Amino acid sequence: MQLRKYQEEAKDSILTEWKNGNQRTLLVLPTGTGKTIVFAKLAAECVKLGDRVLIMAHRGELLDQAADKIMQSTGLGCAVEKAEDTSLGSWFRIVVGSVQSLMRQKRLDQFDPDHFDTIIIDEAHHCISDSYQKVLSYFNQAKVLGVTATPDRGDMKNLGQYFESLAYEYTLPKAIKEGYLVPIKAQTIPLKIDLSGVSQQAGDFKSSDLGTALDPYLYQIAEEMIKYCSNRKTVVFLPLIKTSQKFTNILNDKGFRAAEVNGDSKDRVEILSDFVNDKYNVLCNSMLLTEGWDCPSVDCIVVLRPTKIRSLYSQMVGRGTRLFKDKDHLLLLDFLWHTERHELCHPAHLICENEEVAKKMTENIEEAGCAVDIEEAESKASEDVVAQREEALAKQLAEMKRRKQKLVDPLQFEMSIQAEDLVDYTPSFGWEMGPASEKQLQVLEKLGILPDHVECAGKAAKLLDRLDKRRTEGLTTPKQIRFLENKGFNHVGTWNFDSAKGLIDRIAGNGWKIPRDIDPHTYKPKNEVADWTDSNITL
Repeated sequence: MQLRKYQEEAKDSILTEWKNGNQRTLLVLPTGTGKTIVFAKLAAECVKLGDRVLIMAHRGELLDQAADKIMQSTGLGCAVEKAEDTSLGSWFRIVVGSVQSLMRQKRLDQFDPDHFDTIIIDEAHHCISDSYQKVLSYFNQAKVLGVTATPDRGDMKNLGQYFESLAYEYTLPKAIKEGYLVPIKAQTIPLKIDLSGVSQQAGDFKSSDLGTALDPYLYQIAEEMIKYCSNRKTVVFLPLIKTSQKFTNILNDKGFRAAEVNGDSKDRVEILSDFVNDKYNVLCNSMLLTEGWDCPSVDCIVVLRPTKIRSLYSQMVGRGTRLFKDKDHLLLLDFLWHTERHELCHPAHLICENEEVAKKMTENIEEAGCAVDIEEAESKASEDVVAQREEALAKQLAEMKRRKQKLVDPLQFEMSIQAEDLVDYTPSFGWEMGPASEKQLQVLEKLGILPDHVECAGKAAKLLDRLDKRRTEGLTTPKQIRFLENKGFNHVGTWNFDSAKGLIDRIAGNGWKIPRDIDPHTYKPKNEVADWTDSNITL
């Protein structure tokens, strides 16, 4: 198997992180973009270097998939460390192991602490748990790679407590744009489902309460599915087995060919096979199919298990994003969950890192009343939020004028250069979360940035890096931005240095007044590319 370009880049980035001394690093790839093949090839490369490799997961299906993919792509066999199976005495250099088995002290004691040179953790968002940490602490000399599909900043912040770096991230929008996943269209269903009485458990909604809350709406949901899912291959995620079974019966009464699978289904393999072969057109489950199961022909996902956890939400949706013949998009049904106390995941959270944009996008999709491409919706929501921010910024700038401040507020600088990555920056790793150093703050002030509002070391580092790139590219300085924008000119951060200097010289020569032939609100420097923005030079 030949790796795709982004997969090769991911593998090389991981090896570079390890070479640079970051022993614990992360790989983020969306569901359906081949994370297993990447770490299979990586494991084979580690074996060539003489390493013993442990691939660890929390479900047997994931371990079986990993072993199969390694055999298919590299020809290497794997030993198994699970239940009664042991890798001890095997000549295979790669071991697939169950965390539930490995966490047992008696099991760990059979290994030397330096037995494994490399550890790869599939579905790494689980690895902060005590069970994983016990195993990782025991083999504490090994290089570690965590592989996850989660796009969630909260998850990244949690993972940042253990991992030292993010080696590579391939985003869902990029995967769709480059043709490796299908576009997603979201449809809001105007059915208000009351979750106000649902309690929390382990940071998410309590499944038993969800089942009770959902039960009165099942017939109405089935009626809505007739409108949108009759000619589609649909997977429905529900909170409880009994709710899943009840809803399956309702769907069959409404004319669907529906089946239900759960962990206790004796004929599970047969049902999944029949669904793949179109005997059924709807498959209901109680969260069984979130990991380790693929059916590329699925073109509709119905999430009836509301969640606050983005990794879980993205895994559910990921069951329908794979490419398939004549499949031009995935339809994702979103419901109007009524809750006053919790923030819910919606389609917007698949691609929005900024909560403000996600909220606006969710509102826009609801108002549209039809299926909306989520990338187009995200672009429109971003524009709306930028407009709102610019309105707020104008008020802030008026206040700054009154203060006669000589330095540029970081927000003004970020908005002026149109750098969304700086505006929405959230620290993930430990060093980023600490306060900015005295040296960082001094350099920022020297370069014209007000340091008082730089809240952490990670933000300071990003600002300094951006300022250095802008100097190299010959772009406007913070002081030029502040002076000209206070005179009413727009987005001076997208100009080059010489254009800004020439205009400031003209204003100075005119007694520090704007020449009559210039309208600041419509003025564009000569020799500037009209649609150029600072984002062209960012990584």
